[in-house]
Amino acid sequence: MDLSDVTDQEFDALVEEALDQVPGELAALVRNVVVLVEDEAPDDDPDLLGYYDGLALTERSANHAGGLPDRILLFRRPLVEMCEDRDHLVEEIGITVVHEIAHHFGIDDRRLHELGYA
Repeated sequence: MDLSDVTDQEFDALVEEALDQVPGELAALVRNVVVLVEDEAPDDDPDLLGYYDGLALTERSANHAGGLPDRILLFRRPLVEMCEDRDHLVEEIGITVVHEIAHHFGIDDRRLHELGYA
C-alpha cells in the first residue's frame, strides 16, 4: 500500500492518537515538553524517525526551571517511507513516541533496545 497520500493532518492525528495511548500515570510525569512534527530529519541523519531535544529529568538540577520546553520531534517522511501500510505506520509512530518520551526520563538507547523500543 502506498502511504504517500497520508496528509499532514492525518499524520498529525496519528501522532495525537499515539500520545493518547501513553499511560496516564506516565504522561502526568512529562513536564514542559512539546511534541512537534517535521517533514524531514536533519541532513546528517535523513533516516532518523524522531529526536528528543532537551535535558533528561535524570540530569536536571533542583533549580532547573523557567527555560524553553524540551522538544520531541517526529519526522514524517522517514516514518511514512519505512512503513508498509497504515497499521505499520501507526505502530512505528507509537514506538517512536514512547522512545522519545523515554529519553525525557533518561532512558538510553541500549535499554530501549532491550525493551523493544529501538
